[in-house]
Amino acid sequence: AYFALQVIHARRKYKISPPETTGHPEFERIFRAQVNCSEYFPMFVSLLWVAGIFFHQGAAAASGLLYLCARLQYFRGYARDPHARLGPLYASARLLWLLLGLAVAGLLGHFLP
Repeated sequence: AYFALQVIHARRKYKISPPETTGHPEFERIFRAQVNCSEYFPMFVSLLWVAGIFFHQGAAAASGLLYLCARLQYFRGYARDPHARLGPLYASARLLWLLLGLAVAGLLGHFLP
């Protein structure tokens, strides 16, 4: 929701009405950062849910919180400068892989004897 509100604010600031997605470069970066985060959100929520149910709630919650912090840093970095997004992007990708590993370990432990 925070990212969507930032897009709304940027639309007003740079006078870019929906459905336009181009205009001022700062608006385009904010819009693109929000879309990128939205694209990964279903995968994040699914992995968080499975890891929390089948592996460990605490480990999943900690990983999820770190992921959200990395995505916030990604968003802020992308809004400033496209190159500033890379460190947080890699961190969030590693955390998704960690959640995938926790989910797979939990599923294997649950369904294999």
